[in-house]
Amino acid sequence: MTEVIVVIGPGSIGQAIARRVSAGKRVLLADLKQENSEAAATVLGNAGFDVSATSVNISSRASIHALVEQATALGDVTGLIHAAGVSPSQASVETILAVDLYGTAVLLEAFGNVIARGGSGVVVSSQSGHRLGALTPEQNAALALTPADELLALPFLQPSEVKDTLHAYQLAKRGNALRVMAEAVRWGKRGARINAISPGIIITPLAKDELSGPRAAGYQHMIDLSPAGRAGTPDEVGNVGALLMGPDGAFITGSDFLMDGGVTASYFFGELAPK
Repeated sequence: MTEVIVVIGPGSIGQAIARRVSAGKRVLLADLKQENSEAAATVLGNAGFDVSATSVNISSRASIHALVEQATALGDVTGLIHAAGVSPSQASVETILAVDLYGTAVLLEAFGNVIARGGSGVVVSSQSGHRLGALTPEQNAALALTPADELLALPFLQPSEVKDTLHAYQLAKRGNALRVMAEAVRWGKRGARINAISPGIIITPLAKDELSGPRAAGYQHMIDLSPAGRAGTPDEVGNVGALLMGPDGAFITGSDFLMDGGVTASYFFGELAPK
């Protein structure tokens, strides 16, 4: 049976991971905009991969289920790379929670129902989830375990509680890590694994939006005062994705890997600490 790798959000990071884990397999690329999927398919196809392109709206359960049907029609789904999302400078609070939080929860649920034995997945989250203050145990459990279609009704996610897009983004990314932990238990019953990567500032088109947007000075400040002293590259995230999805990562599931050049370390214990 053909092995299928599904890549949702086939931008720089999604493609970097896909290149490392998709040789000899069928790759299904999905993006909100069909033209983005087709552009990525051209690049990967020219590099020798067996690729097809489609569209998906991850804030829509029906759209996600249609994607699952497309994927399973191609073969056994052995890999999921979820690299789609919106940033604080790109969208409203409501859209961030609908796409980054709810959409991820539905994806993990839907693909967790069909992932093949021995399969694996990775969710590209964000360092932002690591800089959110501590939530209560009850809030953690709610983000991890609330049925996806009830998530956005949680009291602490209401407009009166979520004051700005950065706060919404941090909550969504913390939720991603917690959801991955919970889903790892369920995926494990199928003999499959799921993990998250929380990159810092990686030079992608999305990061360039941030570096030229209203928070540009803050982002540059983070880079300058981080231990690494630079932004990361998609290939560096691809290396971690390959570890998590491949045989060398067979004992890793339910984890969230922070790779941010030390920005979070500096935020808590260094020069980036709030004064």
